[in-house]
Amino acid sequence: MKWAWVYILLLGALVAAPEDSPWPGWNSALAQRSGGGVGGRGGFSSPRPAPSVPRVNPSPAPSLPLPTPRSYPTYPTYPRDYYPPNAPSYPSTRPPIFISPGSGYGFDLIALVFIGGIVLLSFSMIRGLQRAGSSVGNEPESTVARLRLATLFSPELQANLRHLAQTADTESARGLADLIDNAAVLLLREQAGWRFGMYDVWTGSLQKAEGQFDAWMTETRSEFVETYRHFEGKEVVQAGYQPKAEPDGRYLLVTLLLAVSGSLPPVPTPLRREGARQALMALATSSPTNTLAAYIAWTPEAEGESLTEQDLLVGWPKLELL
Repeated sequence: MKWAWVYILLLGALVAAPEDSPWPGWNSALAQRSGGGVGGRGGFSSPRPAPSVPRVNPSPAPSLPLPTPRSYPTYPTYPRDYYPPNAPSYPSTRPPIFISPGSGYGFDLIALVFIGGIVLLSFSMIRGLQRAGSSVGNEPESTVARLRLATLFSPELQANLRHLAQTADTESARGLADLIDNAAVLLLREQAGWRFGMYDVWTGSLQKAEGQFDAWMTETRSEFVETYRHFEGKEVVQAGYQPKAEPDGRYLLVTLLLAVSGSLPPVPTPLRREGARQALMALATSSPTNTLAAYIAWTPEAEGESLTEQDLLVGWPKLELL
């Protein structure tokens, strides 16, 4: 009973701990900073072209002359039971048939060569189509990737992300592909400040890709207080938010989500700094023809806020040290 009261008192202290409490497990919702997001998933609703099979160009068929009918000597006809005198006996009243190259009834050598060429050509075309079909079938229908980068806080980067979100075209596949490209450019310029990161990839059917993208986007949105959002042409700004300044804050966390049809270039693991750069370049390979959805989120979004190292370790424990 004595230890039970001690446990209850400690639990009450954790729940009622103030915002600057050193306990890592206290009410994390109160520790959330501001955040922003921009993107769309209009690529899922647009018709997707069927996967193209590589064209097989067979070698030209040999040009060979067709067999020409030949003339043969005529033989006199006799009654069924009549044999001319001094005529050799045959089992049939009809003349003999000889099969030799270039003469007689049946197929000659040229016709056999011509038919053999057609058979070989057909066989090579079938093998080429089978190889093309197998190469297309090995590629996944769709890929969803998520990259998180925690970089040293920069007011310029924070302002550039907000400007990118305000001016982005979030209602077309081309605009979403450009959004990923521009965000990658902003982060590549901050390579010197990268400290933590993580990269996840999901592959599967096109029907399940949208659900996976929505799940990761919902998880990302729940990690901060959404003070700005521009999604599929609609902007929402939360008024009255009070920034929570941290004297030890020195980080800005950016999350990139991308869904494409097909696959993305591979990224080495563990991530490290070079892996993070390759992950950004892999996301930048998206184009208007294969982009299904894209979303960029960053926290904090309000001026005067930044994340501490403890915020990163508690809120995002899967981050790797770059």
